[in-house]
Amino acid sequence: MALPDSFEKLASLLRKMPGVGAKSARRMSFYVLQQPPSYADELSRCLSTLKEKVHPCSVCGNITDDDPCAICSDPLRDRKLLCVVETVEDLFSIEHAGVFSGVYHVLGGRISPLDGETLEEDVLRSLVSRIGDTGIEEVIIATNPRIEGDLTYHALLECLADNDVSLSRLAYGLPVGGSIEFADRTTLQAAMDSRVRVKRPS
Repeated sequence: MALPDSFEKLASLLRKMPGVGAKSARRMSFYVLQQPPSYADELSRCLSTLKEKVHPCSVCGNITDDDPCAICSDPLRDRKLLCVVETVEDLFSIEHAGVFSGVYHVLGGRISPLDGETLEEDVLRSLVSRIGDTGIEEVIIATNPRIEGDLTYHALLECLADNDVSLSRLAYGLPVGGSIEFADRTTLQAAMDSRVRVKRPS
């Protein structure tokens, strides 16, 4: 059965989203089509506003529509404790679990030779500069427990080797090959509480 071009275009765009297959994309497209016109209008405005107003925080890299973000602006956060994560999704998972009260630094990537991914020098310089300028005493490296996370972790260790700061990594309460994004609160709490110290200030 041939479907209208506009319908197929929407389904094609939805299918590009993570975890959305062809059948789910068609189902969502039918749902949009069955709603009143106001729904599509609101959805369109929401997507436009998202792209126009949401941007990375200039301090930590979290997504925000204010700068700095709500976490960086919160006076109750422990600013001596910095958690370094690969993505904003990882930050959100840890924050949502309520297992961390410090501040974050989002790398915005990882090291993955097979995928041609690496960490830009300016990203590493920004992290080193932030640690040196803000009185941070401990850096928790919260990379994902898989090969790419290990490579990123070792790159960060090398990058921060000369900094007078304690370094630790989330314990392997997180499943090897898994992702912080999909970990539950109990797992994240256990990993945070039993994080492994890898360097102390000299």
